[in-house]
Formats: sequence, C-alpha cells, structure tokens
Amino acid sequence: MDSSKAGTVKELPVGLDDATEEEYASQSKLLQEFTNISSIDKAWVFKSESGICSQAMLLISQPNLLANKKRKFMLSTSISKESNNNVNFQWAPFPVEMTGVSITVPSPSGSKLLVIRNPENESPTQFEIWSSSRLEKEFRIPQSTHGSVYADGWFEGISWNSDESLIAYVAEEPSPCKPSFDCQGYKQGAAKDKECMSWKGQGDWEEEWGECYAGKRQPALFVINLNSGKVHAVKGIAKSLSVGQVVWAPPVESIDQYLVFVGWSADPRKLGIKYCYNRPCALYAVKVPLYKSEAAESDLKSMEELTVVNLTQSISSAFFPQFSPDGKFIVFLSAKASVDSGVHSATDSLHRIDWPTDGKLCSSTKIIDVIPVVNCAEDGQFPGLYCSSFLSKPWLSDGCTMILSSYWRSCQVILSVNVLSGEVLRISTADSGFSWNVLTLDGDNIIAVCSSPIDVPQIKYGCLVDKATNTTAWHWLNVSSPIFKCSEKVTSLLSHLQFGITQIPVKDVSDCLTKGAAKSFEAIFVSSKVNNAPDPLIVVLHGGPHSVSLSSFSKSLAFLSSLGFSLLIVNYRGSLGFGEEALQSLPGKIGSQDVNDVLTAIDHVIEKGLVNPSKITVLGGSHGGFLTTHLIGQAPDKFVAAAARNPVCNLSSMVATTDIPDWCYVESYGSKGKTIFTEAPSAEHLTHFYSKSPILHISKVKAPTIFLLGAQDLRVPVSGGLQVR
Repeated sequence: MDSSKAGTVKELPVGLDDATEEEYASQSKLLQEFTNISSIDKAWVFKSESGICSQAMLLISQPNLLANKKRKFMLSTSISKESNNNVNFQWAPFPVEMTGVSITVPSPSGSKLLVIRNPENESPTQFEIWSSSRLEKEFRIPQSTHGSVYADGWFEGISWNSDESLIAYVAEEPSPCKPSFDCQGYKQGAAKDKECMSWKGQGDWEEEWGECYAGKRQPALFVINLNSGKVHAVKGIAKSLSVGQVVWAPPVESIDQYLVFVGWSADPRKLGIKYCYNRPCALYAVKVPLYKSEAAESDLKSMEELTVVNLTQSISSAFFPQFSPDGKFIVFLSAKASVDSGVHSATDSLHRIDWPTDGKLCSSTKIIDVIPVVNCAEDGQFPGLYCSSFLSKPWLSDGCTMILSSYWRSCQVILSVNVLSGEVLRISTADSGFSWNVLTLDGDNIIAVCSSPIDVPQIKYGCLVDKATNTTAWHWLNVSSPIFKCSEKVTSLLSHLQFGITQIPVKDVSDCLTKGAAKSFEAIFVSSKVNNAPDPLIVVLHGGPHSVSLSSFSKSLAFLSSLGFSLLIVNYRGSLGFGEEALQSLPGKIGSQDVNDVLTAIDHVIEKGLVNPSKITVLGGSHGGFLTTHLIGQAPDKFVAAAARNPVCNLSSMVATTDIPDWCYVESYGSKGKTIFTEAPSAEHLTHFYSKSPILHISKVKAPTIFLLGAQDLRVPVSGGLQVR
C-alpha cells in the first residue's frame, strides 16, 4: 500500500462512522457545558462594622473532568438592603481558587479564618489562621501527631472556643509503628519506611468504616492552641469509639470547659457507615481543663485521662449537636427509627436536652422530643423530618427558632422549627414544585437556592413580611448572581422543557399493612413542551433504597433531557420524605413491591398518552441498578435498553463481600432481618437472598444493557455485576 495515500485515510474505531463520531463529539461538548455549571457548597455571612450591610463568602465547586477532581473557589459579595424592600448583592469581580484547601472555618466573631490543607502523602497537615488582610499564623502538624483532618461531612468536626484561642477538631489517629524485618530477621525499634535492605510488615489488621473510608482507621479528638501551636490529643475516650462532630460548650463561670462530640461504637465491629444512619451513636461530653494565660486567653492544662459522660444513654442515635445561642440547651438529630429497625436510613427526629449552667453533667439527662418520627401524615401536611445537616449558625434572633432544609415528598423545602414549642412551618414557597436549600442566615433573613429539573439554581433572599405583627409569612427576593451562568445553548435547550410531579396511586392497596403504605407515591416527569409525538423515555431510579430523587436541578439528568429524552424519575414506596410507614413497607419486599411501583408509574404515564410504550429505557445505580436489572428480567418486553451503575445483582454473593452485610438481611427479610443477621449466613439464608436477586431473572433479559462497575467499590463489589454481564 502507498504510505502517502494511507496517511490521508481517516482512521475510526471499528463500527464508528463519520456521522456517529460527529454526533458523539457534539454530545460530549454539550455534556461539558452542563458539567461546567457551578455549585455552592457552603456560605457564611459576616456583619460589617457599620452594621448597615453584610459581607458574604461562598465556597463554590466546579467539576474538573480531566483530573477527576473538583475545583474549589471562593466568591465574596456585599449585601445591602434598600428602602424599597429590595436587596442588593455586589459581587466581587472574580473568584479566588482554593488550591489544596481541604476545610475553611470562620471564627465566631468573623475576624479570623481557619484554612486546613490536608497532605496527599506523608507531609504534615497545614493549619493557617488568616485575618482580613493577611496570613497571621501557620502551623505544620506532623504525621506522628495525627493524620489528615476529617473533611467528610460526617465525622468532620471543627470548633473554635469562645475567645478564639483554641480549636477542637477531629483527625486521623497517628498510625502505630509497623514491624520491620531485614536479613537478620525482626528489627527492634521503629524503622523508616524506605530504609535500605529492609521491609515493613503491615502490623495488626484494623477495621475501617467501609466505603469512602478505605485507609482510615480511627477518627480521634484533638485541640490546638493557636498561641503556642501545641496540639493536645484528648485522652479518656474509649478506643471502641470513633468520634466526630465536636463542638465547644458555652463557657461557664468556672474556667474548665466541656467539649461535646458524637461517638460511634465499633462493638461488635465496624460496618459501612456512608449513607448508613443505622449505626448507633450518642452525644458525649468531656471536661477540658483550662487556665487563663497572662494574655487572659485560654490555655490547656494536662490532658491526661479525662472523664467522658454519655449525655444520651436513653436513645439509640444522636448526632449534629447544636447549642442554643444562650447556651441553655442542645438540640440534636436522631436516626433512632433507622437504628431500631435496621434500615440504612429512615425518618429523623429532633430532640433537646437542657445544658446545666453550673457545669455539672449527668448521664441521666432528660431528653425532650421536639419533632417526633411521623408515621403517616395527612395529605399536604408535614411528612416528617428528613434533614442531612444543620447550618453552623441556624438560629433566628429569638434564640429558639432554627432554620433548616428537609425533604417533603419529592421536594426539598425550608422549615422553621421552634425548638421550645415544637412548631414546624414550611417557609419556602409550596406552589411551584421547585426544591429549596438554605445556605446561610443574614441575621433574621435567609439566603437560599431554589431549582427544578429544568431550572438552574437561583439564589433567593428570604425576609419575614412583618416582624412587628409576629406573622410567619416570608417574602422571597430574586438575587442576581454570576455563579450559575450557563451557555446560551444550555439556556435555550432548558427553555423548551417542562416538568411536573405526578401522584401515582398504589396498585394493590389490599396488600398494604399500614395506612402510610397505601398512600400514593410520586414520580417527576420531565418532557418537551412540544408534544407532537412522545419522546423516548428514560426511567430514572434512585439507590438506597431509602433515599429520594428531588425536584432539584441535576446536571446529568438535564443533559439527558436536552438530548430529546423524556424522564420519569420514580420515588417508589420506601423513599425518604413520605412518612415512616411508607418507608418501612419496603423491607422484606425488595424485588417485588419496588419493581411493581416502577411498572405502575410507567403504565400511568402510558395511559395518559405521555410516553411511547415502544421506546422505554431504564437507568439506575446501586439499589437503582438492582431495580434496573430486575425490571429488564421481570418485564423483558417493556424496555428497549438499560444502563446499570454498580447494580446489586446477586444478594447471596454480595452478603459475603459488601461492607454492609446487615443491609442484605434487613432489606430481604424485613423487620426480622436485624434479629437474624449473621456474618455466616446459612444455606437457607443464601437461598432466600438469591430468590430476591435480579440474577434469578437473567435468562429472560432481552434489552441491551450497559454496566458501569466500580473496580474498588466496597459497597456493591464489582463481582456482582460481572456475574450477569
């Protein structure tokens, strides 16, 4: 062959023609445009010295697809209220990239900023204290003191004390010395990792908390003195406790001060904790001995064995402790419904305990219910609390009203909660189907974002209509922002879409054991405004199963909609946000009730003429992948294609390899699954697991299916997906 001529021939992958390649390139570019839309991770507000306006600081992230990481940057704005009841945000011209920053935490006064940089190797952890104009102090904490500071949003906890001289935080306990060997055999004394002619053993095997915590052994509690830079490990905490979410208690007349933290027990052993709120935990307090230095700032005495008090012995779960502004009580969330039943996530409850002003704590402290678990709400009423976090400062000026975000069926909403009376009010607008998330408070005003499946997030500023009349109506103002800007093409494509939240009646009400289980569930339907002929449909299924698909903006789903697909996003019974009875109706019935709910939702939109029944596909991950592979096996003629990400395909093999073997028992057996759980399943158990699994129906599958499997997934190991490829 003539090499000069061969060089002019365009080489393409097998089976890929010019038109297809061009289409892929166009779709790839469009996906990049959707992915480039930024997200707000955190926000803080600081009062100016004049008191007339406020300064806000927003931590923003943007995916870096090529590096498989997130870019993080900070954007500042000045907030001023105008006489015509409008609000004005003056944004900085450019954001500042936070390269290498793991955590940022402002001090209580707002005059200092803590910046923590965790190392990617054996380097020291870096603490930086910034003022408004410069770097004030910098500390490098070696690995021999502790490992990386936890920045995971769960064990994570960083708290300044009241005079801003001490910071308590949670970091990885230093690794023990590993045994070393050379040609002479065992070497006494610690050896360096790369010592010539020697090798290191791994030492004793230590458990981890499963998925997302590989390489993390033990979160521990530390306090750093910002004057001396000295770091103290808090002693006296049982080795069986993993600690997190630490906060300083308000100072009392005596000098000694308490640290309050959450402790998770590793007894009998650690199981996966990511998204698993069924791990028992409690609030603990430890008295930290302090003394006043010559500069009248707090310093630490000896941190030898301290007395640790369990504050919540009478409840199986307690986390996210939050002191009231006056320091007279603590509120906290509880996942007791999850712990007591064994399901990985369930309806939350909110509780309060009084904090003794004399500093004398008691393990028999009375726990007061603020928001109990809601089993079954009447239509349109508060369905229960489903809260994934608290703001660092969630209080209105009355000192007893918290502002928080919670799931309300298929929407996320903003609630005000009076923790003394228990009154719960939905304060975000309820007539649009949008989802809302609170970012931070500006005094008694709220900064939030709202969005929908077809509307990029919009910043909102909420104000009480009339404080003088003590009304509870809120007025929401639109805030112009550069953060969520997207390309003209994306804006145009989204403008041609519409969405609605559809009520799906339960098909077999006679099979329901509770009132809540018989109530309708929901599906979010996204489609084109031009309905000449129904577009191809993608059925989207969330994982969990006790999770929820919200009516908020999703870049990946908006991308699929923009390609010309309708979406049916199903919140089958068992999802969060619909009350505890509906949620608890699913365990023991996975592979049947949830599958039937999805098929019922599909039939519902077919009957309404919204869908072409010959062009239906299905997409889901984790338990959504479990449903996807069940559906294409149980209803093989219903689907023309499928995509399953990390699907649970065979429970009988998963139970021996996953970080959450108890999940297999509870979801397969229902309420008795927690009682009979064992890590040595019997032949009867394995047979039962297999009967609940999609692999049972694999021979009937007709739809071409793409599997996306995580090679290092500890939750749904790759071996399960390979069994049905």
